[in-house]
Amino acid sequence: MINKVDNSGHRADISAAVVYNFKHPMSSIDVGARLRSVRTSFGLSQRALARRAGVTNGLISLIEQNRVSPSVSSLKKVLDGVPMSLAEFFTLDLSATPQAFFAADELVELGNAEVSLRLVAAQRPGRQLTLLHERYAAGAATGEEMLAHRGEEAGVVIRGRIELTVGGATRVLGPGEAYYFASQLPHRFRNVGREPCEIISACTPATF
Repeated sequence: MINKVDNSGHRADISAAVVYNFKHPMSSIDVGARLRSVRTSFGLSQRALARRAGVTNGLISLIEQNRVSPSVSSLKKVLDGVPMSLAEFFTLDLSATPQAFFAADELVELGNAEVSLRLVAAQRPGRQLTLLHERYAAGAATGEEMLAHRGEEAGVVIRGRIELTVGGATRVLGPGEAYYFASQLPHRFRNVGREPCEIISACTPATF
């Protein structure tokens, strides 16, 4: 364990890292600059990233200044706070601004003719939520078996009627009505109307 004081006077406990005051000559990637770019592109302060990753903000500062060379395991722990994989970190094109606007034909279809699930920003690196334009044909459903997964989900019905079962409760929702529940609860969607039902929904963390 190496104790190091950062520029703001905080004492950082650095494990699995080597302290130095210049960029390692054998390094082909400026890890510090890349981490700083990734962090700021996600709108995170050093303190916020440190809190999410479970490390000290002093460690984040030292890495970004290239004053420590993090091990693979310690860098992975920091990136888990974004979250982002090591592969994404080293291959992400930081010169490209992530796409902000999408034409209708750019949404990626994940469903079928009966239950259409069109995903927004399917290729966005580090995407942290799933945003869907859902369409249920008359009589269509997500299946007889209840769904369950980690996270939370919410949606607003914009057309038609949907029967939503969450746990032991069932309700039919119409245009303008909405839902929000913990996704660990068993749930199922079924169109009980005579016309297609459309929903704008979101869930986090990203499931697709």
